[in-house]
Amino acid sequence: MTLPKALAFDVFGTVVDWRAGIAAQTAAFLERHLPGTDPAEFADAWRSLYQPAMEECRSGRRPFTLLDELHLETVIQLLEHRGVKTAAIDGRELLDLSHAWRRLQPWADVPAGLAQLRELFPVVTLSNANIALMIAMNRFNGLAWDAILGAEVSRSYKPTAQAYLATAATLCVPPQDLCLVACHHSDLAAARSYGLQTAYIDRPMEYGGAPAPDASYAQQWDWAAADLQELASVFKRHR
Repeated sequence: MTLPKALAFDVFGTVVDWRAGIAAQTAAFLERHLPGTDPAEFADAWRSLYQPAMEECRSGRRPFTLLDELHLETVIQLLEHRGVKTAAIDGRELLDLSHAWRRLQPWADVPAGLAQLRELFPVVTLSNANIALMIAMNRFNGLAWDAILGAEVSRSYKPTAQAYLATAATLCVPPQDLCLVACHHSDLAAARSYGLQTAYIDRPMEYGGAPAPDASYAQQWDWAAADLQELASVFKRHR
């Protein structure tokens, strides 16, 4: 396998631990408004609304809408479904709650591993997150990227072809020279179908130890590693 010329990263799950982060960020709000709610269960329920909200945009039923806005809409939807009258809550509190996705910490291997990979290749995001969200997250957790790309740049949510191919085009590389790094088999399968290289990172605790919902998409990926530091070592051996 020829080495890629750039790496594009999925972020939620691959780079940051969204489940633990959302649970931690929502715990105080839930104690005030939904006492007795398990924050981790709430995180799972909120995440379950992620794909349906993006599908409204992918299908053309609504215009492309930034993920920050979708997060606000879906958390209000979830709270209302659970009996919370969100109209009675200060809008600033709801906005801060929706911005929990801006305050997520990376997995333990990521800071060192990402730095090692940046010595080898340009590293960019290929995330469904919008740019303001990613900037806020990076300032919160200290991660550094060569560029923030993905849905807002392509104006399309993964797994559409545009989401992947626009990222390659922005970097001025053909799809086969761009490698998607992700822990989600479905994301990697879509990237492969559009000609990108693929690198799988195992994140067994993304769902708190529960099986990943996209295991049926698993294949023999071009590259694979237990974490980003090991991935850097794999690439170095092939130089």
